[in-house]
Amino acid sequence: MEVQTQSPFSAALKPGITIGLVSLILTYLAYFIDSSLLTKWWFGLIALAIFFILIIYFGKQYRVEQGGFISFGSAFNFSFIAIVISGLISLVGQILLYHVIDPALPEVLADLAFETSLSAMESFGANPDSLTPEQLQDIRDRSASGFTLTGQLQGFLFGLIFYAIIALILGAILKKRDKSLDY
Repeated sequence: MEVQTQSPFSAALKPGITIGLVSLILTYLAYFIDSSLLTKWWFGLIALAIFFILIIYFGKQYRVEQGGFISFGSAFNFSFIAIVISGLISLVGQILLYHVIDPALPEVLADLAFETSLSAMESFGANPDSLTPEQLQDIRDRSASGFTLTGQLQGFLFGLIFYAIIALILGAILKKRDKSLDY
């Protein structure tokens, strides 16, 4: 029985779309339940765990389709392409949410992120009252910049580095070589 091989790109298309849609569903559910969830660290951690579980699941499916074995390079390519596709879908969905569906949301989230930053400073023993107005404004501006269209696009581009690191880790997890070929 001959195993049909599928390129990592074509194999990653459907999982990337699926993971992107799951990400959008999580984002929109959080928005409809309580938009402040979008700034909570634990919500991001849950979303990241779901993301890892899905990409490993789809990666193992791809490995089975390849005859049960997959090289590190193919596993990396599959993972990276699926992550980039899901990231693009998430980016488009967030742009729609922040700039079309609820244009006031970025300001609300930026304020929440600013408050979270100040709370984090306090928890590490720093006193936010000791900051100058310019420093506070800088923190506020950085909190808000991630929710602008430019900030979202830049975040995605910088995220490609993070995506590559995740894909390297996933490639190492998913690779499996055929030991019967060792002599």
